[in-house]
Amino acid sequence: MTPLRLLKSPAPARTSDAELIASILGGDRDAAETLFRRHHAMVAGLAFRLLGSDSEVDDVAQDAFVEALRSLSRLGNPQAFAAWIGSIVVRVVGKKLRRRRLLEKLGLRRKEGIDVDAFVSPFCPEEVAAELRSVYRVVGRLSPEARLALVLLRVEGLTIEEAAERMQLSMATVKRRLVEAETRLNRSRGVPS
Repeated sequence: MTPLRLLKSPAPARTSDAELIASILGGDRDAAETLFRRHHAMVAGLAFRLLGSDSEVDDVAQDAFVEALRSLSRLGNPQAFAAWIGSIVVRVVGKKLRRRRLLEKLGLRRKEGIDVDAFVSPFCPEEVAAELRSVYRVVGRLSPEARLALVLLRVEGLTIEEAAERMQLSMATVKRRLVEAETRLNRSRGVPS
């Protein structure tokens, strides 16, 4: 008689995002959950770094996935799902930041500070930690567009072209937003502009 362990089928190969998306479009809810689990940490991390706090991260992640699932049929390249949902996160965060700013100006919301040390790992090199601290001290005072450009370029490490794609702006506009942010950052360090 053959031992049971030999009768087990091999573990299934990891399903690609494109295969999951095809299954979702075919009505498979389990595939949607798998896609969510696969990308949730990336989405939540990006939202956290853009927002500067974790009070709204879960809302942003949920809103981004709902929007993604609603418009999944319009995704041209299913293997590019991670970048595409990253763009959705940037849009959702941009809306939240603009709403926050409006409510603060109207006196309907208290301005929250950014917990700078939440962004710094105790294991990162000191020069990186110092750079992150200086960036996030300024981030909360930037316009939403300048904030998104600065974080996407300086913290996320995207190129101008990638940031422009995620922000759905021209590269020239992203460059202008970055200059605005860099000027404020340099001013905060006492560097002449």
